[in-house]
Amino acid sequence: MTDVSSEFDHAAVLAQCARGEHDALHQLYLHEGARLLGVVIRIVKDRGMAEDIVHDACLNIWQRADSFDPNKGSARTWIFSVARHLALNAIRYRDREVTFDSDIPSESDHDEHYQHAFVAEEAFDWQTGQRMDSCLEQLEPERRNCVLHAYVDGLSHAEISAHTGAPLGTVKAWIKRSLLRLRECMA
Repeated sequence: MTDVSSEFDHAAVLAQCARGEHDALHQLYLHEGARLLGVVIRIVKDRGMAEDIVHDACLNIWQRADSFDPNKGSARTWIFSVARHLALNAIRYRDREVTFDSDIPSESDHDEHYQHAFVAEEAFDWQTGQRMDSCLEQLEPERRNCVLHAYVDGLSHAEISAHTGAPLGTVKAWIKRSLLRLRECMA
């Protein structure tokens, strides 16, 4: 079996993309699009999502082609790593998404609890949820909010820092210490 990609000069095509030559991206897609799609489908297990990711990968490759450094690896590896990283990020994001039911009461409908994640009743342990609420209530408000932003809202430490105005190192320390306190409280 011969390596079809050995005849295609990936580095030259990336250099052409960096110079803004649209035909280069088209040639790259024609040559590697199917293989990129195959790799991404194996990661995300969803063809529609994979097609979107390959599209985004091509845009990223086009926009960042000038950042390719041949001293750090092959152009083909760089191209596939762009797609792979986007696919892995999509999985991480998808796994953090929470689907909300349309019958969820508004915040004004529940005074006792400030945050709720609604899941199927048969899978939810109400006692654990009540204990978690009680443990969260024991944290200082700014620390509790940081934990909730991280684990309910899915924000990164940097996003929490920007949202709260607290320094990044402080946010990281608050979350780390708060998680330790929650672990102790839940034990």
